[in-house]
Amino acid sequence: MSVAVRVIPCLDVAAGRVVKGVNFLNLRDAGDPIELARRYYEQGADEITFLDVKATVDNRDTMFDVVQATAEQVFIPLTVGGGVRSGEDVAKLLAHGADKIGVNSAAIARPGLIDEIADRFGAQVCVLSLDVTRDASAESGFVVTTHGGRTRTSIDALAWAREAMERGAGELLVNSIDADGTKAGFDTELIAAMHEIAVVPVIASGGAGALEHFAPAIGAGADAVLAASVFHNAELTVGQVKDALRAEGVMVR
Repeated sequence: MSVAVRVIPCLDVAAGRVVKGVNFLNLRDAGDPIELARRYYEQGADEITFLDVKATVDNRDTMFDVVQATAEQVFIPLTVGGGVRSGEDVAKLLAHGADKIGVNSAAIARPGLIDEIADRFGAQVCVLSLDVTRDASAESGFVVTTHGGRTRTSIDALAWAREAMERGAGELLVNSIDADGTKAGFDTELIAAMHEIAVVPVIASGGAGALEHFAPAIGAGADAVLAASVFHNAELTVGQVKDALRAEGVMVR
């Protein structure tokens, strides 16, 4: 575990607006990404993650504008993912104010993308985003999915995480597709399995719905916890999550 656990609000962005659904389906508008990012920064967020959930060529310029406007007002690390397919995509996002870049579907299709990002920009820039679902046919019991969780692969999630770390991924953002948006709690079994093999920080994602859900994720081995709808709906604040973690003896920033 890192010295202090990070609390990271995640903003799923489509066409310049924050959206949220359950298991990546039935997306609804949840607000302006720049306003929300500023609110979370003021609440004490350690980082902000933007995921462009409908990344297309038409949408790309909108996302660059969102990142740049946020970076001008929010002075914590920004991770941006969604539709990143090349080193040039990474360079442009970094130039617009991103600090780290998340890759998922494109890296599965072309694993060398991870090497390119790590070699050109440093491992600290490359975040491997894993959208994971349970699958009894996989050796670990988990496989990765692509395209926002809509396409299941036969790739074992732990084997893919190992390969990605060997190629230079500097962080693992582990999202449970099964738990995503359900507010039933993090998949601690998945987190523990990733923690066991990880040589880089693990960010737990998917399922946060109550204050008592966060400490078990840390107990399972997460170095950071990420949540979306509980923050967007103002059900919880970043400060409340940190206070709850402190009460459980977890060191937070």
